[in-house]
Amino acid sequence: MVLMTLVTLLAFAGLCLLLSVTPGPDTFLVLRISLQSAGAGLAAALGSAVASMVWAALVGVGLAAVLEESAEVFRWLKIAGGLYLLYLGISSLIRARRTKSSPTAGRTPRRSYSRRAGFGAGGLSTLLNPKVGLFYLAVVPQFIPHGGNTLDTAMVLGAIESAIGFLYLAAVSIAAAKAMAWLQRPRVSSWLERGSSGIIAALGLGVLASSASS
Repeated sequence: MVLMTLVTLLAFAGLCLLLSVTPGPDTFLVLRISLQSAGAGLAAALGSAVASMVWAALVGVGLAAVLEESAEVFRWLKIAGGLYLLYLGISSLIRARRTKSSPTAGRTPRRSYSRRAGFGAGGLSTLLNPKVGLFYLAVVPQFIPHGGNTLDTAMVLGAIESAIGFLYLAAVSIAAAKAMAWLQRPRVSSWLERGSSGIIAALGLGVLASSASS
């Protein structure tokens, strides 16, 4: 029984790792914030991890079942997530253009994110991320044994996914911080800022398009 449980947890951990390393809004958001502040980037990774636990709690108490049965509710969740991603992308592109046109651009790295703001952005991004929501709605319940303690099991699974997601995003943030000397070159920083912001905005548009067609 213990071996079977261990195999099940390892299988779930593998799925979580696959979810984490698949490029998505959270990855690009943490990377973009880390380009401005390594501490804020780690805070964003932590916020994403905490939000993942919120999704796990929703599954555990059965609220996720309501979303699963109501396609309309889930559709509006996707629309909200798409609009938020679109907002992040466009606002970042605007900031990048303003920074480039500023007389002091390139002299001192601009830090528009505090750790608190980074934590909030990471958490909200994950809460409104349809990929994370769909994962918890479709995958996590499959690992909850019938007749078992649903809430406790869901929270354990959520802790595994949250830990793996945090470690991956923290690695992204640390890697960006280690390469900061190169990344802070005005041309490179501007290219990465615009690129990551554009990707986030494009992901938001993709979510909105899929919501409209569903």
